[in-house]
Amino acid sequence: MKSRLVASAAISALVLLGATGCTFITPQSTKIEYSGSDGVNISDEDGPLAVRNAFIVANEDGTVGNFIGAVVNPTDERATLTIVVGNNDFTVTVPAGDRVSFGADAEPLRIVDLNAKPGSTIEMHFQSGDSLGVKTQVPVLDGALPYYADLVPTGS
Repeated sequence: MKSRLVASAAISALVLLGATGCTFITPQSTKIEYSGSDGVNISDEDGPLAVRNAFIVANEDGTVGNFIGAVVNPTDERATLTIVVGNNDFTVTVPAGDRVSFGADAEPLRIVDLNAKPGSTIEMHFQSGDSLGVKTQVPVLDGALPYYADLVPTGS
């Protein structure tokens, strides 16, 4: 009778270990960073600023677009971000411990001669501080969704 009890306990322990042991080698999905929206997050390890939810809303033929995104400054000093896309370059100064949110609190950055149709991506360069900067593929969207309709650039 004791041998059955010991065998039963051993089998239960093996089943329990087998069912829960998988989590020791499986990556935790909550530790994987991702952009939870349509845009992309850009972080430069060497620069003080970070860009969150960056994307472009373009007109139908992809010749003009509006850059949308938030530039975050978690430091104690004012910092400047340079954004380069095609022949366009922009300089954004963000106060210490603050953010600038293009398309929400601030007007979007208008990009002319975009040459990227909605549904594609375009390479953009983001540089702040003493960093060399980061090149990132940024999605180009259209105004099909109601909350992007007001962000489509007008005129040429």
